[in-house]
Amino acid sequence: MKKLILLVLAVSCFSGNVNAQKENAQEKFIWVFLNTNPEREELPAEEVEDLQRRHLENIGKLASEGKLIVAGPFNSGGGIFILKTADRDEAKGWILTDPAIRANRYKIEMFEWTPRTGSACQASPDAAMGEHTFVRYVPHITKFNVQQSPELYLEHDNYLKKHVISDNILAEGIFDNNDGGILIFKDDPDRELIMSDPTVINGIFLPEIKTIWVADGSFCENK
Repeated sequence: MKKLILLVLAVSCFSGNVNAQKENAQEKFIWVFLNTNPEREELPAEEVEDLQRRHLENIGKLASEGKLIVAGPFNSGGGIFILKTADRDEAKGWILTDPAIRANRYKIEMFEWTPRTGSACQASPDAAMGEHTFVRYVPHITKFNVQQSPELYLEHDNYLKKHVISDNILAEGIFDNNDGGILIFKDDPDRELIMSDPTVINGIFLPEIKTIWVADGSFCENK
């Protein structure tokens, strides 16, 4: 089934503009996390397979309509969508066409995303799927540190620029409203560098590290 998912994700994408990285450098998108719902209804295997089939068909439909730019699964379950809009209501309408989402198979999180390294591009139809290390920085702002949050975010950004951002970064960007951000590495990173971030050590950001599969070219690399 996993091979089928990867194949569908690969062939559901279309070529991006050769200048997409420059043109989209500061363009906003809606980033969607599809988190496996632990409270999802137990269904017969054939119903689960049918939902998965229609879920993949809908991914292809949204991609062909130019709405879904990037889609990819995590090895641990769930996955991401990147939608070509910055309007949350419009994005919600698009993803609710997905039968698996309507059936509550996923818990959805949606964020406005501004890429700062790379961007989001529809990959070529024959693109291979690549495995990458994905890091999500989840902010942990409390009443005790909220006053210092602008300084803490700046400290985090400075650490990334000095120690982490390199040629090994496929994509990096932030979620609006101080909702954290993401890093995607081309190759396995030095995880000690990620965990040595002072804002991680002090519990300001909680890094979630996973393996993600996306089509080559999804983040406008080599363009």
